[in-house]
Amino acid sequence: MYSSLGYQPPEGEHDARVPFARGLRLLQSGAVDRVLQVGFHLSGNIREPGGPGEPGRIYHVSISFDRCKITSVSCGCDNRDLFYCAHVVALSLYRIRHARQVELRLPISETLSQMNRDQLQKFVQYLISAHHTEVLPTAQRLADEILLLGSEINLVNGAPDPTAGAGIEDANCWHLDEEQIQEQVKQLLSNGGYYGASQQLRSMFCKVREMLRMRDSNGARMLILMTEQFLQDPRLVLWRQQGAGMTDKCRQLWDELGALWVCVVLSPHCKLEERASWLQLLGKWDKLDVCPLEEGDYSFDGPSLQPTSALSPGPEEEEEEEVMAAGSHHTVFGRALQAGSLHWSDAHLQKILASDSYGPSLTSNMSSDKPIFDAQGRPLWLGEPFPTACARVDTLRAHGYPHQALRLAGAVVNTLRLQQRHQLESYKQQKKELLQKGYTCITNKEGWVGHPLDPIGCLCRALLEACRVEEETLALYPDSGPEKRKVAYQHVLVSGSPGESYLALALEVVLLGLGQQRALPEGLYAQDKVVRNEEQLLALLEEVELDERLVQVLRKQAGLLLEGGPFSGFGEVLFRESVPMHTCARYLFTALLPHDPDLAYRLALRAMRLPVLETALPAGEPHPNPLDSIMSNRFPRWFILGHLETRQCELASAMLTAAKGDPKWLHAVLGSIQQNIHSPALLFKLAQDACKTATPASAPPDTTLLGIALELGLQVMRMTLNTMTWRRREMVRWLVSCATEIGPQALMNVMQNWYSLFTPVEAATIVAVTGTTHATLLRLQLDASRREELWACARTLALQCAMKDPQNCALPALTLCEKNHAAFEAAYQIVLDAAAGGLGHAHLFTVARYMEHRGLPLRAYKLATLALAQLSIAFNQDSHPAVNDVLWACSLSHSLGRHELSAIVPLIIRSIHCAPMLSDILHRWTLSAPGLGPLGARRAAKPLGTDRAPLCQLLDAAVSAYITTSHSRLTHISPRHYGDFIEFLGKARETFLLAPDGHLQFAQFLENLKQTYKGKKKLMLLVRERFG
Repeated sequence: MYSSLGYQPPEGEHDARVPFARGLRLLQSGAVDRVLQVGFHLSGNIREPGGPGEPGRIYHVSISFDRCKITSVSCGCDNRDLFYCAHVVALSLYRIRHARQVELRLPISETLSQMNRDQLQKFVQYLISAHHTEVLPTAQRLADEILLLGSEINLVNGAPDPTAGAGIEDANCWHLDEEQIQEQVKQLLSNGGYYGASQQLRSMFCKVREMLRMRDSNGARMLILMTEQFLQDPRLVLWRQQGAGMTDKCRQLWDELGALWVCVVLSPHCKLEERASWLQLLGKWDKLDVCPLEEGDYSFDGPSLQPTSALSPGPEEEEEEEVMAAGSHHTVFGRALQAGSLHWSDAHLQKILASDSYGPSLTSNMSSDKPIFDAQGRPLWLGEPFPTACARVDTLRAHGYPHQALRLAGAVVNTLRLQQRHQLESYKQQKKELLQKGYTCITNKEGWVGHPLDPIGCLCRALLEACRVEEETLALYPDSGPEKRKVAYQHVLVSGSPGESYLALALEVVLLGLGQQRALPEGLYAQDKVVRNEEQLLALLEEVELDERLVQVLRKQAGLLLEGGPFSGFGEVLFRESVPMHTCARYLFTALLPHDPDLAYRLALRAMRLPVLETALPAGEPHPNPLDSIMSNRFPRWFILGHLETRQCELASAMLTAAKGDPKWLHAVLGSIQQNIHSPALLFKLAQDACKTATPASAPPDTTLLGIALELGLQVMRMTLNTMTWRRREMVRWLVSCATEIGPQALMNVMQNWYSLFTPVEAATIVAVTGTTHATLLRLQLDASRREELWACARTLALQCAMKDPQNCALPALTLCEKNHAAFEAAYQIVLDAAAGGLGHAHLFTVARYMEHRGLPLRAYKLATLALAQLSIAFNQDSHPAVNDVLWACSLSHSLGRHELSAIVPLIIRSIHCAPMLSDILHRWTLSAPGLGPLGARRAAKPLGTDRAPLCQLLDAAVSAYITTSHSRLTHISPRHYGDFIEFLGKARETFLLAPDGHLQFAQFLENLKQTYKGKKKLMLLVRERFG
């Protein structure tokens, strides 16, 4: 395959590695010598220098050519690339640039005809002698056949001459290594998961287009070879068996393959037999089970370009049409098969393609049932679906007819304009009725953006190509790797249309396509393709620098989009499943803002809608929470909804940033955001962005924008109050900081209205605490009275939270109210009231420990007794979570004195039935413990005896618990637990011995066990060994 500077290397590859560049370098370094041309055969040696420490190598190259085309090549480097190697390029360029230095010889057959018999024999013998190892077997075989009189070789007149070239009637085409192409495509498909493989396959598609543009018949041959390898991809069978969709990269390659076949089949200069053979192949591939289907619900026979378009009566008929269209799925080759029925013989079409000055005559419009010129006398192309008309434009470009493609593109744009005018007239007649209904239907059965044939992209590129400023030839040896250069465009006037340029037409076409109201197609890939196509089209527009003429086009189209009704995605009424306009609107807003801010804001605010998230309710019914209806009323499924909502947020953010300092537009944008954005996460992001924009480091804050940021934050709080998210704590902290930036009144308003914004825990632990930290108070710069007012507000908030949720907010409320006696007493009373209402023992113990830490032991004791009254620890709950709390409460009561100890003992006996725990408490109380004097001074307390109250009751309870627990454990004991039970009896004996007659009680207890459980002989033996 021919190599040239037009080849685009894979991303990151240096230009110097392109075969053409390497060959040119070899030529310029004098590496080509011994060049000889015999007839149509060129040969020579290429000396390539070796690497460091390596010798250079010499490659022998042979090239056959015919009528300015290389028909075969041979090189000793054994190159396996798709393109000619650098050595073939060097030899070919040598022949082109140094033609006078090439030895020319007649074809070898002419030279041989001048020799006599002796010369011929000498020639043959010398040739065999020079290459006897390679040609001797072949020479002997040929000699044997010639000497055999009836052999086939003697029946043919003359002999072949590889240097003579082909006959004038023979077909000639560039050399194409079919085997190498098949192997290369197969290998790249096997590496389909890698980015480089997809890029190289796209480079091969670009090569096919280059060959079509050069009118090279190998273009179709190469595409056939590639298609066959695509269909043999083993992943197709696997995906079909698993019922899984193919990867996005693979799907994009199949889409490009299908579009290329449309260009090939629609060729304006191919022979009928060629087209028939292609259609036969496509028909065979189309019937294969593994042939992929075209994604989405696009139809073959979309609406034709017509001068008028009536509005459909209602959504019901439209839904039926959509279902019918969605049911007719076809393969990726379906459109190419459909293109087989198209032709280029239409007289009007031929005249459009033939001349820039084609205009109406006296009889031109009379001979047709449809108009063929607009009111200005410019040609129209009607009666064919818009994507098909654009496919014709793309085909003309692909096959090397740029001027004809431009003329047809102009006619298609004229038709689009005429259609747009008639649509506006139709809408004006029915505007009142549609506005009363409040909904509309889709008038376009298939959207143009995201369409498999990319009609808008094809039309735009054809128009932009005419305006591209030609640059110098690519640098052969750039200092750095390839960098994407900014494309430059200039206005090129349209023939027959004074004042118009192709650049303006390209801008107009893209805006028409992006602004078209269209339903989102079915399927994840089809929806993703809509998004990707939008970004590609806008990337084309970003390359165009806007001047005054283009700004006028923008303003005109923006106005038409706003007035477009059901035909425009910016119209006043929308179809519920229509594609949102956020991405297009953001471009238009940014472009129009410096020139017409009012129009820019009106357009962007209109585009903020996302109707699929709105609930369609009859008039008069209350509107439910917008979050409740997102998932239940969506058809088809919106797989890309998250992406669309992000784009909506980006548009809103752009408007907020631009409107800084303009209260009118700021409030308008805020209203639109609150009405149209339903995602709390995105609203929070908008609020953060607005706050950041409103508080620059080197300028005073924008109070209006700060207020809007706070309002958005409050809305997020209300939306997520009952649907907790992991980001709530971050949101609450940010909201307090934003209110702090505005001032103390905003912060107090947030505290006073906490019921509708926060949970009690959030309000008490984050809002009240953060709002009264030292850093916040310093930031607010308040005087003493205002500071006390803020503190009072925070304390009131904390007390309200404690009343609403004492379990989680009582302790934070007490902590916050420490410095105010009245508030602290109120918080303490809330805890006491909550204890009667069922506040758990764990929380009561926590507050009791806090009270002790604050130096209020009597209140701590009171709360501890309330906690113990709710507690119940069974005989086998040695590791109960409240064990440490109980021991702390016992220590506290011991330190307070005999009265408090006597009061708590009955609670201990009633709540705790665990023998080891009772025994532990008993031992602790028999030791000397520190106490608190009347003024809190430590004093030594006398040890308590177990034979007197109150410990004698606790001892009896502990002994009774050991007896009960022993019988309970012995009921289901297993031999592996005998050792544990013996240790348990040892602890029991220690407790028994605390009583005056404890020894006798324990002996009676053991005797009772031996009699009762005498069947457990091994266990009783262990008891006797240990205790006698």
